[in-house]
Amino acid sequence: MSDTVSIVAAIIGGFILLYGLTSLVIKEKLYLSEASVAILCGIIFGPLCANFIDVSEWGDEVTITKEFSRIVIGIQVMAAGVALPKKYLYKELKSILVLLGPVMVWMWLSSGLFVWVLIPGLNFTEALMIAACFTPTDPVLANSIVHGKFAEKHVPLHVRQIISCESGANDGLGYPFLFIAVYLLQMDSTGAAIGKWAYWIMGYNVILSCIIGFAAGYVARKLLQLSEQRRLIDKESILVFSVALALFLMGTIGLIKSDDLLACFVAGNSFTWDDWFRIETEKSHMIEPWSLFHDISIQIDLWRLLVLALLVLLFRRLPVVLTLYKFIPAVRTWREAVFTGWFGPIGVGAIFYYSIALESLPIDGPNAHAREVLKPIIYFMVLTSVITHGITIPLFYIGTFATRTLTRTSESGGIRVLRIPKIGRKNTPPISVDTDISEASAIQDNEDVEPTQRHTTITILTPDQRPNLTAPEKNLSELPTSFTAENHTNNTADNSTRYL
Repeated sequence: MSDTVSIVAAIIGGFILLYGLTSLVIKEKLYLSEASVAILCGIIFGPLCANFIDVSEWGDEVTITKEFSRIVIGIQVMAAGVALPKKYLYKELKSILVLLGPVMVWMWLSSGLFVWVLIPGLNFTEALMIAACFTPTDPVLANSIVHGKFAEKHVPLHVRQIISCESGANDGLGYPFLFIAVYLLQMDSTGAAIGKWAYWIMGYNVILSCIIGFAAGYVARKLLQLSEQRRLIDKESILVFSVALALFLMGTIGLIKSDDLLACFVAGNSFTWDDWFRIETEKSHMIEPWSLFHDISIQIDLWRLLVLALLVLLFRRLPVVLTLYKFIPAVRTWREAVFTGWFGPIGVGAIFYYSIALESLPIDGPNAHAREVLKPIIYFMVLTSVITHGITIPLFYIGTFATRTLTRTSESGGIRVLRIPKIGRKNTPPISVDTDISEASAIQDNEDVEPTQRHTTITILTPDQRPNLTAPEKNLSELPTSFTAENHTNNTADNSTRYL
């Protein structure tokens, strides 16, 4: 076990060091997300290649995956909530309700339909259960998309903020979509299933977690402000306060079996409701189941997964956002709607809900087939989303660069090349101080004038350094400084000094 810990520490530490040394090039030059590079690192050191790390040898793979992804998501949704501006949930309530209501329902139903059509042996309820795992957008991948040089230059601030807010909120709201399908599968009575879903999921998990999260964020903000005013806390502790709050909520809310992810996001918003914490911090400056992607025994083929991923990425989110963007105040143009609709990444949140779904379905129960196909579908969707959304910005950048190059080439006509005109290209004599504008224009139009060379020296003199001024020049003696200019030409030998 000690060797395993050492190997994991060495790989993680080495990855962070190497990525840190080249992070500026990767993010600002190549426009690649951290998730894409991390996936590549996992493939290299995982069972597929070097086989240095194999989570299945550590114990219960489902439990390890669930708890690790839970910690990652909890910290990230807290960060998403803290990064939002003052009273953002209140100001953009209409936009958030549309994205978490009809948009999310469409994502769930359309994804479930694609799974039901393409994966044999599933009924529609089982397909909805699988689709619920990758319905929420991932806050980790969304964070890498809305931050960085490209996003700051090309994506409006309000669009980046609404994407971050939605990804943090809907990750905690995956429970209602998952468990309505689970309860319908497990319970014979539809009414009893909906009733349990209403009081246990919507009441105990969603509403209670929102109340606890808002109260915890408010109390934490007041205590932190009081401690900072009385100089009881240092800057380093302020910076990590939100992470500690996320871990505390995950522990306490997890003990009472409520929705700790939603509580973390709401607490993050409440914690920075007055923008004090965000301003203070600104001042301070998984293993893929490759063999299951083609498993005839469970009727999984690679082409089915590819078609499913393509349909989900294209129709899971983009059409409904384009249809409803006029009802989303934070999305103002159809171009912003295309960007918002396309960037709905699937990541570690899907893996978390996959592990929750596995715990809810018995191995040898009536839904055993749905349990078997759950893993390859979810993992393949995560892989394709990370790759597709990770390379979208680099491809867009390359396409934009190529378009501009072709446009400039076509404008030049293939013969004439546009260049910046050189200074002094024409035979234009220098314009003296006493020359007026009309005379200057006439001189510039005269091509027969011999070129002259002129050297001008500008000297700034303080009042104590000024020479004796003549009578006309004494009128300017009140100026704090004066300028002298020595004019040297190649066709005259005298140098004149003019005081202005």
